Amino acid sequence: MLLSMTMAAQAHAEVSKASFGKMPDGTAVDIYTLKSDAIEAKITTFGARIVSIKTADKAGKVDDVVLGYDTLDGYLADKKTYFGAVVGRYGNRIAHGKFTLDGKTYQVPKNNDDNSLHGGTVGFDQHVWTAKEIPAGVEMTLVSKDGDQGYPGTLTAHVRYTVHHNALRIDYSATTDKDTVVNLTNHSYFNLGGLGSGTILDEEIMLASDKYTPTDAGLIPTGELATVEGTPMDFRKSTVIGKRINDDFEQLKRAGGYDHNWVLRGATGETKTAAKVHDLKTGRVLTVTTTEPGVQFYTGNFLDGSFHSNGVTFSKRTGLCLETQHFPDSPNHPSFPTTELKPGEARHWTTTFTFTTEK
Repeated sequence: MLLSMTMAAQAHAEVSKASFGKMPDGTAVDIYTLKSDAIEAKITTFGARIVSIKTADKAGKVDDVVLGYDTLDGYLADKKTYFGAVVGRYGNRIAHGKFTLDGKTYQVPKNNDDNSLHGGTVGFDQHVWTAKEIPAGVEMTLVSKDGDQGYPGTLTAHVRYTVHHNALRIDYSATTDKDTVVNLTNHSYFNLGGLGSGTILDEEIMLASDKYTPTDAGLIPTGELATVEGTPMDFRKSTVIGKRINDDFEQLKRAGGYDHNWVLRGATGETKTAAKVHDLKTGRVLTVTTTEPGVQFYTGNFLDGSFHSNGVTFSKRTGLCLETQHFPDSPNHPSFPTTELKPGEARHWTTTFTFTTEK
C-alpha cells in the first residue's frame, strides 16, 4: 500500500530540463525543474544547487522561499554566500585547514581566516555536476579526484533531489578508493515570507536538540557538548528567532548571531526531526528531517547587501540556513561522530524539507 502511494506521488511529479548558461571555459550548465502538486523546485548542475523552491502560503499565494539568482552569472560572481549549493568535500569548518588520517597529516586550503570552510577555495559548490533525470527528480554526480583541494582519495558523490507532494527530499551517497573524510550538506537560505519580505527575525524556530557545540573565536568547536538550558541557544520550544539574537552571550557575539551546530536527538542514520520554522504572517511552515547527527542553524549574519537578484537585495539576516551535517571539525575531534569514509563502504544520508501551512 505504502509503495503504491509513493509511486503514485512520484507519477504526479513533472521533471523538465533547460539550459542555464555556460561556464567561462564553455562547459554547459543546465537547470532542472521538479514540480509536484504542491511545490516547484529548480536545481542547477552548477554546484548541484537549489535555485528556487516555490510553495503557497495560507492564502494560496505562491512565492519563492529560498535565496538565489535568476542567472548563472549571479552564482559565478558570488564567492561568499554558497546560496543553495551542495558544499564539500567537507562542509563547515576544519581548524587550521589540517587533519590527521591514518597517521598522516593533510593540509587543505584556508579560506576562512586560519580555517578551511566548505571544502576550500574550489569546493564542490564551484563544480559543474553531471546530471540525469530520475523518477520525480534529478540525480547529480561529481567525481573528486585524489588530492582535490588536498583531500585524499578519489571520492564519488551522488546527490538525488526528488519531490513528493509538499516535500523536497535530498539523498546523498559517497564512495572512495582511499581513506578520506566527507561531510556534504545543502546550503540553502530560507525565508518563509518569500523573497524580498525582509529579515527572518520574526519567524519562529524549534530545534530538536538539548545540546550544541560551543565554538572558539574562529567558530571552531571546542569539543564540548554544552546544554542549551538557560541560554539563548535553547530552541526546544518554538521561539522567535530575533528574541534573543542580540543577547549579551559570548557565543552569539563571536558569530554575530546564530551560526552554530546543534546536536540532534537520536542515533546517526535514524530519521529524526531537526527543525521546524514557522512564518506567522504567511502561515508557511518548514519541517526538516534528517539522518544526520547535527544541524547548523545560521541566521545570515554575514549577508551584507552586496549581492542582489531581480530587485531583491540579500541583506543581513534575510535568510536562514539549516545545514544538516556531521559536526564541524570532526576530523580533529575523535569524540564526535566520525566523518571518515573507507574503500568498500558506501555512506548514505538523507534530508527532507517539507512545506505546510498553519492559519
